[in-house]
Amino acid sequence: MAYRLITQVVVIGSRTIGRAFAEAYKQAQASSQYQRAQAKLDPNAAAARASLSSGMTLDEACKILNVKPPQGGKANLDEVMERFKKLFDANNPEKGGSFYLQSKVLRARERYEAEIKPAMEKAAQEAEVQEGWKPKVYKDR
Repeated sequence: MAYRLITQVVVIGSRTIGRAFAEAYKQAQASSQYQRAQAKLDPNAAAARASLSSGMTLDEACKILNVKPPQGGKANLDEVMERFKKLFDANNPEKGGSFYLQSKVLRARERYEAEIKPAMEKAAQEAEVQEGWKPKVYKDR
């Protein structure tokens, strides 16, 4: 009689847990598809891909670092790095800080850099085009 009761408890419990995992998977899948659809509609596809890979939006990264969003691809990287170092050191687990907050600060800096990286590369290419290509020539003596 007891084995029958135990078997029923195990079967009902495993069925309930199985349904919960299936529902969680469906929700995660739907969320992922929604993000991908939004990324395709977004004109800034590179920024959307960065948001998908890091799981953080640019607005969230700016709020964490307490900096302004880049304006037209231009940003003050010195200010961002200064804020990053201050927050990263303040949340050092060895000094009583939080590893979770420290990792959030790191991800925020990475997301911010991912946003301005294409604009910086483009500006560097334009500057090189304007200056002209000057190869370095070394002469043997």
